[in-house]
Amino acid sequence: MNELPFMLPVGLFTSDGQVHRSGVMRLATALDEIEPLGDARVQHNEAYYSLLLLARVVTRLGPFSPVTPETLAVLPAADFAHLQALYAHMNAALPVSWAAAPAPSLPAALPGTIETECPHCGALLELDLSPEASPA
Repeated sequence: MNELPFMLPVGLFTSDGQVHRSGVMRLATALDEIEPLGDARVQHNEAYYSLLLLARVVTRLGPFSPVTPETLAVLPAADFAHLQALYAHMNAALPVSWAAAPAPSLPAALPGTIETECPHCGALLELDLSPEASPA
């Protein structure tokens, strides 16, 4: 699922009296999430981040392609919230299935344990990487 068609709940009203509700969103890349951080509008007001990010991943909205931040800025709030929720759903990290993945073979030179922080919840995790801790 690289692209997903969507229908906005309210729609984009254009000056000719038309309402455009259909569009397409693609999966985000790392660059899509990083590049808006350097934009002066985001540095001045971080609320612009979502607007710039969505403008990168919404590939079509009615007759508009590409979709600009200015186009998204005039959407009703309900439509903007809908696009944010769709983005979150499309780009959510899938749970890792450890049972389906083969156990990696670890070199003996690795330290016994390492600590890391979960990027999603912030929980501190301690991982035992010593060869004797590997399941048989």
